[in-house]
Order: sequence, then C-alpha cells, then structure tokens
Amino acid sequence: MSYYAVTRNAGPAWTDGKGAFEQPGASDHAAFMNILAGEGLILFAGPLAGTEQGRIRVLLIADAPSEADIRHRLASDPWELAQRVVTTSVEPWNLFVGAQRLTHVVALSSGPGKVVLTSP
Repeated sequence: MSYYAVTRNAGPAWTDGKGAFEQPGASDHAAFMNILAGEGLILFAGPLAGTEQGRIRVLLIADAPSEADIRHRLASDPWELAQRVVTTSVEPWNLFVGAQRLTHVVALSSGPGKVVLTSP
C-alpha cells in the first residue's frame, strides 16, 4: 500500500452560509467516512482550519494501492454523489518525518470499524 494526500473542496451543491455540520446529509457523509477509516483506507481526515464554517476544504491521508482505488471509493460518498464536495486532487505522499508514529497508529488498528489513535 501507499500513502496519498487527498484534497476535497465544497462542490456546486454546497449550501453557502451553512457550516459543515449544518449541510444536508452530514450524518450520512460522516458515517461513510467512518467506514472508510475503519477499513484503513482513510487514516486521517478533516477540514483545513476555519473552512468548516464556510466553503469547506478538506485534507485526507489515505493508504491504498492506487489513486484509482481512492477515487473509486470516494465516488460513493453521499456528499460526492450530491456534489456537495468534489475530490480535487489525489497525490502520492512520501512520508519522511514521523513515519514511525504513523506506522504505530496503523498497527494499533484492531479490525473493521476500530481505528485506535494514540498520542506519540
């Protein structure tokens, strides 16, 4: 598997004036992303600071065999299907500093639906 940095931005269906948690389908989107995290595809995810209150911009760190695998899985996100968010880039990520911490976190995963994050 390889690491990828994924960016997603508010899409044409994003409701301006509402934050991320006030958007239609927020709970369905969250449930979907939690499934991907539980499967180990998404290691880290969250909005870039401050954007969760406006037109959201999100950074994901994914662990997958290819860019195509990530795009295929994210295409099923209820927010992607509704064009509330769009995946704008999927780029290979070379992790140099802190790799042992990430390996430690991934190793603590205890199966589907269970990702344990610990402090270094």
